[in-house]
Amino acid sequence: MKFTAVEFVTSARSASGYPRERLPEIAVVGRSNVGKSSLINTLLKRRGVAKVSGTPGKTRGINYFRINGSFYLVDLPGYGYAKIAEAERRSWDRMIREYFADDSRRRLVILLVDIRHALSPLDRTLREWLEAQSAEYVVVATKADKLSGNARSASLRELRTAFPGRDILPFSALTELGRLELLGRLQRFIRNEQSQDI
Repeated sequence: MKFTAVEFVTSARSASGYPRERLPEIAVVGRSNVGKSSLINTLLKRRGVAKVSGTPGKTRGINYFRINGSFYLVDLPGYGYAKIAEAERRSWDRMIREYFADDSRRRLVILLVDIRHALSPLDRTLREWLEAQSAEYVVVATKADKLSGNARSASLRELRTAFPGRDILPFSALTELGRLELLGRLQRFIRNEQSQDI
């Protein structure tokens, strides 16, 4: 999969701000500081598409990028960052829930978890919510370069137990480990959606 056109479309804070053009969506979601921006930039092989910051919680809206004119890459606000106001946390929670509640949108969810840490309660809540919605999703274990081979394997085993039957892909923005595997998963989703439109 080659990315010939990457266009920022909008940053929405409610359903009224979503793009009117209905295209398949690949939504990237995870807790703050899990590496969402780095993953997006690494996937697209472009710097600065998603803004990388040393301060978690910088994504304040649902950011839509139109890719190759054929699908949206959707960057959702990170959750779980403690050093923000309670009102802002509630706003982010509402945005994420509202986005996933719209089942008219065809989407694949990339759920990011940090391979170095156990699932947080918010990770588990999102997993349960996605399962309840029968959402199509893949789990990406970020920062895989931070662990040795044995530790990485042990963490992946724990994640497979936590997400039975789901794809678990180790990923590193630094080494690009897992990039091609994830691209293949996205490509299968896009081709399937496009075939249903014919």
